[in-house]
Amino acid sequence: MGPHPSLFDECRVVGASGELDLTTAPGFTRDLEDVRRGTGRLFLIVDLSGLTFMDGSALDPLCAAWDDCRSRRGWTRVVYARPCIGLVFRAGAVVERFPRYASARDAWRGMPADGPEQWNSTADRSA
Repeated sequence: MGPHPSLFDECRVVGASGELDLTTAPGFTRDLEDVRRGTGRLFLIVDLSGLTFMDGSALDPLCAAWDDCRSRRGWTRVVYARPCIGLVFRAGAVVERFPRYASARDAWRGMPADGPEQWNSTADRSA
């Protein structure tokens, strides 16, 4: 996985690069757990912009982080660029939980890159 979690103002940032699948998910899970140690309000940005591939094995640790942050009056936001990652979120029915952010700065500011309709199967696709 990426470098150790870093502090972005009052926000923790965890990054991953390369492939995030069944073989690399345990390291990703460990990174997400390590950054959530302690008590108090927690804001977490997960930067997946360096990924070339992701499968569904990343969803459980991401959802656990989301649940933990929410219970501590914070949030978890995900940065990614590749459409395949959005499709994994769609397949896992967590698109609304994890909207796409273009950068860590946008995630910190709460400015999603696009609306949920991009991955919504009921969106109007007529030309």
